[in-house]
Amino acid sequence: MLPPEVLERAQQALVDLDGSGIGILEHSHRGPEFMAVLERTEAAVREVGGIGDEYAVLFVTAGATPHFAWIPQQFLAADQTADYCHTGVWSGKAIEEARRYGTVHIACSGAPDFTTTPTACTWSAAPRYVHYTSNETIYGTQWSAPPTAPAPLVCDASSDIFSRPLPLANHALIYAGAQKNLGPSGISLVIARKDFVETGRTDLPPLDQYRTYVAERSLHNTPNTFGIFVIGETCRWILAQGGVTAMATRNEAKAKVLYDFLDQSKAWKPHAAKGSRSLMNVTFRGATKELEATFLKRAEERGLSGLKGHRSVGGIRASIYNAFPASGVTTLVELLDEVERGSV
Repeated sequence: MLPPEVLERAQQALVDLDGSGIGILEHSHRGPEFMAVLERTEAAVREVGGIGDEYAVLFVTAGATPHFAWIPQQFLAADQTADYCHTGVWSGKAIEEARRYGTVHIACSGAPDFTTTPTACTWSAAPRYVHYTSNETIYGTQWSAPPTAPAPLVCDASSDIFSRPLPLANHALIYAGAQKNLGPSGISLVIARKDFVETGRTDLPPLDQYRTYVAERSLHNTPNTFGIFVIGETCRWILAQGGVTAMATRNEAKAKVLYDFLDQSKAWKPHAAKGSRSLMNVTFRGATKELEATFLKRAEERGLSGLKGHRSVGGIRASIYNAFPASGVTTLVELLDEVERGSV
């Protein structure tokens, strides 16, 4: 969900960007109008995330999935080992891609049920980097803090970036598909330490190297100009709400309302264990499949959509990203309680 204010500004920009008389979809990516958008978007990202000059802010025309391969392709040689923390479906996909390029050591795992984020990891002798997924959307688990690792951290932060303060310490690279908390699909934000980028391979095609994006400010080829615009407006909205610290407070309060209800319910059971629960994706099951079906039908009738769990695990999943209002969580809890009382 995107903030209504951002959608309204995007609507206007489609017709007229910044009073230019030409819409964002029509401007040249090398013209002064879009360059102004790029500059203010990067500035807003840096301000929201507290990102210093040692990091590059990159806009890549792709979702998060291609980064699963790009990272080991650039930074993992055949005779090297990378450590991966396995916490669910998305970390599993990243592991599969990394195995094409070098040795993967599973430092910790929440398998098979993925109800918890591992509390202890066993590292390899000399990992090239350590990869983890900060929030697993499908199982609804989240790292409360990054793992303490003996190598540079690489983080897939697609589903919780800027939902709370961003811990940059020891991170070499953070990547995030925009479509959860930042903007439209088809674009990803990358926050990369410049010195780490320079350690990557140099014999790959330009668009397969992060250094190309660093050197050319994400303009080697035509970028997703509209996506960059929306990311900038969303970051400015976050700043207007009080920044990521205020976002964290709001998100914790929203999630608490829903988890408190689920914990006392006799008909609904949360999937993730306390201490590992996501503030973005609350996953749970009903006592029966029939109860879940009844709930989903009534939810659609009430205007609550997107609640069916991922096809790989089923159940119910409530995604309550930054822009989702607290009133929506209250409405959801009221409906869950109504369906539960009707089943008794």
